[in-house]
Amino acid sequence: MPERMVRFVGGPLDGRTQDLRDSEAVLGRLLRHIHLHDGPKIETCYRLRYTPEAGWEYHFSGH
Repeated sequence: MPERMVRFVGGPLDGRTQDLRDSEAVLGRLLRHIHLHDGPKIETCYRLRYTPEAGWEYHFSGH
C-alpha cells in the first residue's frame, strides 16, 4: 500500500517530512511530539490538515 508524505509546519519540527500511513490520514488528527533530550521534557502538538495545494500537513498548535 503506497504511503503519503506529510510536512510539519511551525514549532520545533518545522519543515520535517515523514511518511503518513492511510490509517493516520484523518483530518484533525492530533499528534503529540515529546522532546526529552538535553533538558526538561517539552511536549508540542500538531493538528493534521489537508489542502489540494499543499497536501497533508501537521500544523503546530501549541504545547
